[in-house]
Amino acid sequence: MRTQAWTMFATRAKATALASAMVVAAAGAAAMLPVSAAQAQSAATARGLPDFTDLVDQVGPSVVNIRTLEKVSKSAGENLGMDEDMLEFFRRFGLPVPNIPRQRTPRGGQQGEEQPRGLGSGFILTADGYVMTNAHVVEGADEVIVTLTDKREFKAKIVGSDKRTDVAVVKIEAKGLPAVKIGDVGRLKVGEWVMAIGSPFGLENSVTAGIVSAKQRDTGDYLPFIQTDVAINPGNSGGPLINMRGEVVGINSQIYSRSGGFMGISFAIPVDEAVRVSEQLRASGKVTRGRIGVQIGPVTKDVAESIGLGKAEGALVSAVEADSPAAKAGVEAGDVITKFDGKTIEKVSDLPRLVGNTKPGTKSMITVLRRGKLMDLNMVIAEVEPDDVVKTKAAAGSSKAPQGMLENKALGLTLGELTAAQKKELGVKGGVRVMAATDAAARVGLREGDVILQLANTEVNDLKSFESAWAKADKGKPVNVLVRRGEWAQYVLIRPSK
Repeated sequence: MRTQAWTMFATRAKATALASAMVVAAAGAAAMLPVSAAQAQSAATARGLPDFTDLVDQVGPSVVNIRTLEKVSKSAGENLGMDEDMLEFFRRFGLPVPNIPRQRTPRGGQQGEEQPRGLGSGFILTADGYVMTNAHVVEGADEVIVTLTDKREFKAKIVGSDKRTDVAVVKIEAKGLPAVKIGDVGRLKVGEWVMAIGSPFGLENSVTAGIVSAKQRDTGDYLPFIQTDVAINPGNSGGPLINMRGEVVGINSQIYSRSGGFMGISFAIPVDEAVRVSEQLRASGKVTRGRIGVQIGPVTKDVAESIGLGKAEGALVSAVEADSPAAKAGVEAGDVITKFDGKTIEKVSDLPRLVGNTKPGTKSMITVLRRGKLMDLNMVIAEVEPDDVVKTKAAAGSSKAPQGMLENKALGLTLGELTAAQKKELGVKGGVRVMAATDAAARVGLREGDVILQLANTEVNDLKSFESAWAKADKGKPVNVLVRRGEWAQYVLIRPSK
C-alpha cells in the first residue's frame, strides 16, 4: 500500500513539475513575441463589451418623457375603444388593430375633459427649451406634457411637425437645460456600438444598446434611415440614438416586425436630416421643399444595358406633370435622370432627397439620358404644396385611329396612328397606339391602348418612324420599347419571334 501511494505521489509530482515548466515556457515564448504581435494579443484580450454607464450619466438628463392629452369627445362612461398606448403601437408599425375595447372614461368625466392619448420620448435640443421628437408622437394632441429626469413637468407648445420626415419640435418655458451634443452621421460606421434612451411602454429613462446594422436604408421618400439592433418599443419613439462619444446621431422612429414585438431591427432618422428639418420648423413652423414635377421609377439592369446606360442607376421618368419645372425644361417620359446639380443619382430615391432639400426658386440643372445621348437641362425649382396630391389624368381615350395600320408579327404588335386629340390629352409630341398585342408583345404585358414612344433607343413619332426604327434594330436581341400607359411610362424588353 505504501509503495502504491508513493508511486501515485511521485506521478503527481512529475505532472505538477511538467505543468509548471510548460507555464514558464509559455511565458517565455510570449516574451519573445514581436512587439506588434504582443500588442495585438493584448488588444484582443482587452477588447470586450463597452461600458455605457458614463454615457447614461452624460446624456440621460437631456432625454425627456412626452405624454399627450386629447379632449374627450364623448360623454362619461362611453366606450372609447382600445387604449391609445397600444393603439399607437399598432398604428406606427402597420399591424392590424384587434377588436379590443379600451378603458372607459373615468366616472365624473365630462365632454371636453382632457384624457391621456399617448406616450413618447424626446431630447433637449437647446438650453432654452426646444425639444425634438417624432411627428407621430404629438400628432393630434390637444396638449403636450414634457417631463424631465428631475421630475419637473412643463406644458409644451408644438412649434411645428413634418410628417414626411416624422420630425417635430416642441418648446417648453425653461432655461439652462442640458442640451445634447449633435454627432456627425458621416462618421458613423456599420458595427459601431450605439445606445438608446427612452420611455418604452411608459418606463421612463430605459436604456438599451446594440450596434449599427446598416446605413442608408431606403424606407421613406426623403430619409435614408439608420438600421440598428437596439431594442425599440412603443414609447421609445422620438428618443435619441447615441454613439460612444455621447453624441446624438439619430432619432429612434420605428421597427420592423411581423409579430408585433421587437425582432432585432429598428430604424432611426439620421440626426443631420432631422436638424435640417428642425431649423425650418423653428424659423417658420413648416418645412418647404423643392419639386420638379416628375414621376420616377428605378432603372433595372436589363433596361440599363439596353439603353446604353451601362449600369443600373439613375431615375427613370415615367410621367411629367404639365406646366411643371421639368415640363418647361423639356424633360420627357422615358428620360433617365442621371445627375442633379452635378450629383450622381445612384438610386432612384436619391433624386427626391436632393430635389426636396433644394430651396424653391433655385436654378438647377439635371442631366438626362435620352435615346443613348446625355443632355443637360436647366430649370427653376418649384415648391411642394402642403399635403400636395399629384393629380392624375384620365387614361387615353378610345378614339379610333385613322386609316392606316401597321402589323409587326415579330413583335406581336398591331399599331395605329395617334389622333391630334390623343396626343394633346397625353401631352406627347408623337407615338403610335397599340391596337392589338399578341405573342411576344403580350408576354411582356403590352395591351390595347398602350402608346409606344421609343423603339430601340429611337424616337417614334408615327408609323413611318416606327418602321424605320425597326429596320435598324438588332433582331437577334431583345428590343427595348418605351411604352406609355395612362400617365405612366416604362421600358419593356420584347424578344422578337423568329
